[in-house]
Amino acid sequence: MSKKKGLSAEEKRTRMMEIFFETKDVFQLKDMEKIAPKEKGITAMSVKEVLQSLVDDGMVDCERIGTSNYYWAFPSKALHARKRKLEVLESQLSEGNQKQANLQKSIEKAKIGRCETEERDMLAKELSSLRDQRQELKAEVEKYKECDPQVVEEIRQENKVAKEAANRWTGLKSIPPSLLQCCIILTFLEIFLCSWSLF
Repeated sequence: MSKKKGLSAEEKRTRMMEIFFETKDVFQLKDMEKIAPKEKGITAMSVKEVLQSLVDDGMVDCERIGTSNYYWAFPSKALHARKRKLEVLESQLSEGNQKQANLQKSIEKAKIGRCETEERDMLAKELSSLRDQRQELKAEVEKYKECDPQVVEEIRQENKVAKEAANRWTGLKSIPPSLLQCCIILTFLEIFLCSWSLF
């Protein structure tokens, strides 16, 4: 025994629109929740969702009057919407045809001075080989970019700034190297003597 299939969202929308077009009446949500399951087989649970999707798409009008929402859609509105859409599509088609004609004219105009000759073919091949050679040279230059004098100078400047910052933070620049060595030796001696005194 097979299960009964439910309606797809598009079928529900179509059937809901049929209710509006057949009755040519104005409904509240509660009215639609009663009518739709009986006449068109749309479940009462999905009526609100389907109705809202139709309102969002502009196929059904909705107006709040007092505390109630009223919904309606008339066949003439759908007809006018289709006519407007058809006019827009026709204007886009004519614009597209006009562009195509203009481009075709441009192509024909460009072909006038371009006869296929042996010299033209030779120049086209030479141009292609020069473009390839240019790309190879660009790749070669890119390989040696790190040896570029400007790049090297920038790296030196960055190193200098980093060194100055490190010295500033650690305070090592103001201490002479000989004194620094003595301080390190004294620190090690203190640690050594302290470790002996603990025993």
